[in-house]
Amino acid sequence: MQKQQYRWLKAIFPKAFTLLLTGTTVLLNGATAVYAQDLYLPRNIKMAYEKGSRSKDGKPGKHYWQNKGKYDMTISVDPASKIVTGSEIIKYTNHSPDTLGQIAIRFVNNLHKPTSPRANAVSKDFLSEGLSISSFQIDGQKYNVKSDNWETVEGIKLKTPLNPGQTAELNISWSYPLSKESGREGQLDSSTFFVAYAFPRVSVYDDYNGWDYIPHTDRTEFYNDFNDYKLTVKAPKNFVVWATGDLQNPQEVLQPVFAERLKKSYTSDAISSIANAEEMAKGLVTLQNDWNSWVFTADHITDVTFALSNHYLWDGGSVLVDAKTGRRASAQAAYDAKAPDFPKAVDWTKQSLSWFSNNWPGVAYPYSKMTAVQGFADMEYPMMINDSSTPDMEFSQFVLNHEVAHTYFPFYMGTNETRYAHMDEGWATTFEYLISTAQLGKEKADANFKKFRVDRWINDPSTEEDQPIISLSTQVSGPGYGNNAYVKPALAYLALKDMLGDANFKKYLHAYMERWNGKHPIPWDFFYTFNNVSGQNLNWYWNNWFFSNNYIDLAVKQVSNKGLAYQVKLDNIGGFAVPFDIKLTYKDGSSSVFHQTAGVWKANQKSTVIPLNAKQVVAKIQVDGGIFMDATPSDNIWKGK
Repeated sequence: MQKQQYRWLKAIFPKAFTLLLTGTTVLLNGATAVYAQDLYLPRNIKMAYEKGSRSKDGKPGKHYWQNKGKYDMTISVDPASKIVTGSEIIKYTNHSPDTLGQIAIRFVNNLHKPTSPRANAVSKDFLSEGLSISSFQIDGQKYNVKSDNWETVEGIKLKTPLNPGQTAELNISWSYPLSKESGREGQLDSSTFFVAYAFPRVSVYDDYNGWDYIPHTDRTEFYNDFNDYKLTVKAPKNFVVWATGDLQNPQEVLQPVFAERLKKSYTSDAISSIANAEEMAKGLVTLQNDWNSWVFTADHITDVTFALSNHYLWDGGSVLVDAKTGRRASAQAAYDAKAPDFPKAVDWTKQSLSWFSNNWPGVAYPYSKMTAVQGFADMEYPMMINDSSTPDMEFSQFVLNHEVAHTYFPFYMGTNETRYAHMDEGWATTFEYLISTAQLGKEKADANFKKFRVDRWINDPSTEEDQPIISLSTQVSGPGYGNNAYVKPALAYLALKDMLGDANFKKYLHAYMERWNGKHPIPWDFFYTFNNVSGQNLNWYWNNWFFSNNYIDLAVKQVSNKGLAYQVKLDNIGGFAVPFDIKLTYKDGSSSVFHQTAGVWKANQKSTVIPLNAKQVVAKIQVDGGIFMDATPSDNIWKGK
């Protein structure tokens, strides 16, 4: 609409103009006109809805599809040379309606190649020669791939196109060195290794973007299909292997006493040592073959990873995660004897799995186990986390809670972390805050959340901080990325929870998770699901929080009263629809607190008037958003005469 049309509408129908901007139904000359705010849809995503792979009721469309691979991998790690060697058979099925003339292969660890693009500067110990492919075949046809020229994702033209419904079989053999210095994977010490992203994989081909060719640069994270995996890890004797999936052959890799301890830990509430430092040092734990082959399986999951060590301690226990079925999940930990915090890791993991299963999100932990490995990354993987050790027990548990929370987002839900990090980190940050409230109390959890999360955003006025959350994560720089991924979306979800109420919010969240678990939701699927299940048009809220340049800055503009009936006019300078408390302090020092949800901003997102009934004459009025920290708190106070 042109500017002159806006001016004309505002002049003739000032009330209608306001309602138009807020997505409200209005009556003009006896006729009903519905003005519903639409959500911005990029052209490629709009086409996905038009083609019916997605639906504006928030459900997967009647033509929804996603491709899948079945991986059978054997990977060996040589502790002396630090070389990983592997071979795999991938049976990749094209469920799309498209004939694929090419296939995209992704190898994340080529991030270490000097020629690969990276978001941050690195030292020489980070760099390596990267992936070396010794054999590459598709359906028995050899491909002369030049992996020396590859970066983190490469396209290969197929000799025979892959038609809809067809399955191609890829046979790949490869090797690469474990980096000396890395965050998410590599050498933890001279004989301990966290081996993540260790295999070439078929990149995602989806309904809204086609092949995913976005390179991994070590800032944004990952996007993978739901695949079935059989992983065989070959490790020398005395090296224990921990991995995603269920260990299929404990009796073939562990001495009988340790296999029995592991088995008992699967059903025990007690936390026990499966292998202690002395037993590991004496070589008592594994079978004494020169090399042992550890076999793990996991189906319909987005990734598999593993770690191995010849001296890490190994603890285990289990916890009930689904009271309806009696299902338990194994909680394990692998760590160095000198770590002050990791002896508590199994207990913390049990607490985390139980709380997330029964409270928020209130969905039973979907996997058979969770293993916490002492490393450097503070990073999540399906069924595993790689956390640094700290002497601060509270902080260590805080980090563990956050990484375990990622089980639901991105793994259970299959979100695209690369493009829409807020669908991943925003939810983990939300759950991190909620479990901290239960464990530490609201006052302490609020203080921690403000200090560790919100303060660094709200007190940084730089331009990149206020880019819309919906911005592609690959295109947001510096601290703007972190706050768009973690802080702002977490506040948006928490404000929505406060506005809708816990019971309704959980109901709508569960509907979204039920519709999209094991699939690939995008932000609009979340928005439309909440609209659909709640029966409300929440587009005003989505536009306010996810599609705007807003921040948090309220101001007390005017206070008036007739006797004890007060009216507080607030200006929303920053624009975000936030909840807040209004605290009235009376002349005798007593006080009253009136909570307001984000819903007070629905009709007018720039200004609102709050009526309050005071108990006596008010000396001071203060607006406090709690964790919704204000950019200029000095103008949130009014003092009476």
